[in-house]
Amino acid sequence: MRSLLTAAAISLAFTLFLTPVFLRLFRKWGWGQVIRTPEDIHNPSHGAKRGTPTMGGTIFIVGTIVGYLVGGYTGNNPPTISGLLVLWMMVGFGVVGFIDDFMKVRRQRSLGLTGWRKIVGQVLVAVPFAVTALNFPSPMGQTPASPYVSLFRDIPVLSFMALGAVAGWILYTLWITFIGVAFSNGVNVTDGLDGLAAGASIFVVGAYSLIAFWQFNQACWGGETLNDAVRDACYQTRDPFDLAIVSASFVGAMLGFLWWNAPKAKVFMGDVGSMAIGGVIAAMCILTRTELLSVLVAGVYVIAPGSVVLQRLYFKLTRGKRLFLMSPLHHHLEMRGWPEITIVVRMWIIAGMLAIAGIGLFYVEWLTRT
Repeated sequence: MRSLLTAAAISLAFTLFLTPVFLRLFRKWGWGQVIRTPEDIHNPSHGAKRGTPTMGGTIFIVGTIVGYLVGGYTGNNPPTISGLLVLWMMVGFGVVGFIDDFMKVRRQRSLGLTGWRKIVGQVLVAVPFAVTALNFPSPMGQTPASPYVSLFRDIPVLSFMALGAVAGWILYTLWITFIGVAFSNGVNVTDGLDGLAAGASIFVVGAYSLIAFWQFNQACWGGETLNDAVRDACYQTRDPFDLAIVSASFVGAMLGFLWWNAPKAKVFMGDVGSMAIGGVIAAMCILTRTELLSVLVAGVYVIAPGSVVLQRLYFKLTRGKRLFLMSPLHHHLEMRGWPEITIVVRMWIIAGMLAIAGIGLFYVEWLTRT
């Protein structure tokens, strides 16, 4: 417990008190937000945000790493392969986003990496994660990830390896890559208003910290000595406490960052931040073996890309009509006249309710097994 609390406190202090130092550096380096000219955008009020320091995601990425390492070693809980895999996804996707942001800033245009180049970069991060996560078994034979599709835990009938080793590995890797790319881009699409993605991520990753900690308390420590009832209820997660530590560190870092990112934002997280958040969520749902449950726990990051998909489908089916005034949904609400702060706070509320609902279902499933 000391490791978990220390990690959260250190990362919180890092981003809360050191963000102004980073902002001075960002202004010196010319890392200002690039906004399309008012003539080219649907909401001209966003033009006022031009020049606000961006790429702030680098701050909470570093803060998470510092908090995780300090908290782990302080409590005699050194990093495990599971915790390092979460950092890999966070940093790896963050690097892809950083390249995108840097291209925008350098060219002073709102276009960075093309969509396919961005996806290629995400795939290059997700594939090594997938391969590594199915190796490095614990003394009890648990690997960080599993070759099963999971809901509250692995679903025995949905095994990729049932199709054979080669086909199983291919489908498993595609599945893990899909989750990583989907959440990374989902958060990226949601990050359109000050504090929206940052505040929502606190609820989502905080929920995963609670899930991992519960799995630690209900882990299958006894192995073959457990009776059938206990074995049926316990969790096969590898390194659940370390997952709780790294996610708690991330939540602490996001809380400190939100102080500066809440409307009106003093700094934007940029694609480096939004993609890093998506990487953390993807890694946590895979390593806690709650992949399908993540659609509910992280449902707020499904709403925005979902509205984009619906807009395009409706546009094609009706030959030019629009379902929303503008997609994603939060921009539609802006066009309807909702104040930015109202949209952000209400989306935070939705994020919190979905995360709590996910935790509730997770707990109810455990009750049915005890």
